[in-house]
Amino acid sequence: MTSTWYEGNDAATPWEPPLNGTEAEHLLGALDRLRATFRWKAGGLNAEQLATRLGPSTLTIGGLLKHLTNVEAVKFTWDLAGSNPGEPWASLEDTEWPFTSAATDSPEELYNNYDAAVLRSREILAAALAGGGSKENGGLGQAIYMSEAWGQTVSLRRLVYDLVEEYGRHTGHADLIRESIDGLVGEDPPAHWRPEGSAN
Repeated sequence: MTSTWYEGNDAATPWEPPLNGTEAEHLLGALDRLRATFRWKAGGLNAEQLATRLGPSTLTIGGLLKHLTNVEAVKFTWDLAGSNPGEPWASLEDTEWPFTSAATDSPEELYNNYDAAVLRSREILAAALAGGGSKENGGLGQAIYMSEAWGQTVSLRRLVYDLVEEYGRHTGHADLIRESIDGLVGEDPPAHWRPEGSAN
């Protein structure tokens, strides 16, 4: 994973949202803070730990990693621009497959695929906000491809807010599962934390 996954003004806690920024800066800051917290809670686990379940729930941290890889891939390709997210996501019909198939993937595959998906998403989103994509204008208010699919205007703002909600829910799941594995608790990664394999 390259060091550009986390970018921010504070080298110790680059995932910290701005204190007084624009709407886009705050929204993207909230998303990246959730991504960082989720990645911290999911990180450094072996295959057995990634497959740990709580009670009757079938959720695992490995399954959450693969599911959010799928979400990142589809939100910023198909939903945003109507473009192909690539395989296995382009032909995925069983929405439970990311959760159930994660146990057959190695920890390295799960982490590398997730990290790569986040990097791509951040680049695509930055270009869309700047108006560098196929859209006439940039910004959060621009209509995205989902407008055509739903037959009514869907903004980039809605897509990003949906992703914040998705991460909020699944970071909470990861909180509980991770605490059951090794007692790790906390709201944000510690200062200077970086995912394993990160260049900085």
